[in-house]
Amino acid sequence: MAEPGGHLAENIAYFGRALRVAGMRVGPGAILDAVAATELIGIGHREEFRAALEAVFVKRRQDAEVFDQAFRLFWRRRALLEKMMATMMPVAPANPDDRRQDTLRRVTEALFADRKPEEAPERERLELDSRLTVSDIEVFRARDFEAMSAAEIARAKHEIARLEMPLQRVKTRRYLADPRGNRADPRAAMRASLRAGGDAFELKFRARAEKVPPLVALCDISGSMSQYSRVFLHFLHALAQSGRRIHAFTFATQLTNVTRALRSTKDPDLALATASKLVRDWDGGTRIGEMLATFNRQWARRSLSGGAIVLLITDGLEREVKPDLARELGRLRRSSRRLIWLNPLLRFDGFEAKAAGIRAMLPQVDEFRTLHNLSSIADLCTALSASRADEADPRRFLKGGS
Repeated sequence: MAEPGGHLAENIAYFGRALRVAGMRVGPGAILDAVAATELIGIGHREEFRAALEAVFVKRRQDAEVFDQAFRLFWRRRALLEKMMATMMPVAPANPDDRRQDTLRRVTEALFADRKPEEAPERERLELDSRLTVSDIEVFRARDFEAMSAAEIARAKHEIARLEMPLQRVKTRRYLADPRGNRADPRAAMRASLRAGGDAFELKFRARAEKVPPLVALCDISGSMSQYSRVFLHFLHALAQSGRRIHAFTFATQLTNVTRALRSTKDPDLALATASKLVRDWDGGTRIGEMLATFNRQWARRSLSGGAIVLLITDGLEREVKPDLARELGRLRRSSRRLIWLNPLLRFDGFEAKAAGIRAMLPQVDEFRTLHNLSSIADLCTALSASRADEADPRRFLKGGS
């Protein structure tokens, strides 16, 4: 706790900036409100001081744990804490699957991002190799996006930009001249013969034209899907810059078209910032059925032309499951070449299709895949460059399915 007459406002401002780096939504206005709140209640009692800051800074349920960890780390003896963290920062958590350890690591990096670790005595110094080994890279690619720190998220976005983007070509109904084609073209042969005066006749051949099908992405940006959708939008931006025709939409309680924002600039951060200004329902509830009905009615004819592949990114946790959910999803499937459902809940080994929304949606999709780390995005790139795979068959999660 800051001493009377000390730099209380400065410490609160630093604390607020650290919370923002750790992933919380803390702006300058919230910091000013926190300073005003502490001036009103005073700082005589620690719990009252903590309650005042929590009331100002915590806007979402998932931010409560981040705030709790940050408050306990920050508002104590600073010199002892900095010395301890300088020694502990290079040490990885014992259990990478423990979400509390991931939150503590993310908060620690945010609080001490600008601090240089103190050198330990020679007898206590650990020999660490900072170069990434193959094992380190595999661990990073397998790490859940939700468990990543701010620095790891930035690195993940950089790795996504380096992925080999899928460019699967499919045959169309149109034919083009091809000397190695498998179908004769008598009209082209007759025209060539007439140009030569009718004395010579050479067979001409043709083959079906090929094109890259467009990609349509519907991204759920509700509270449980926000982190995954933000990273996936970076993947869509990389796809747009590769030359592939894409259409990107976000939804929670309403549908928003962010296609132009992703195409507007080559800078992914600037493109995502432009898209965020268009979206007004980040971290809201989920209305999948209403969103699908709106898409089928207003956007399907324009965006699904040319045999588009549709990517539906959501956990399927619908607020209220109605019959129109399965009906509208089935309509979307019939209008597309492939409908791929990307669900981060599939990362759990014991996943079962018990939720009513998930059971209503599974029979209406062609493939069911996970989306929670870099490896899953790389697998998606491979899947988009090939035909349907049996391991992504959604029927395996339904009773009686093969």
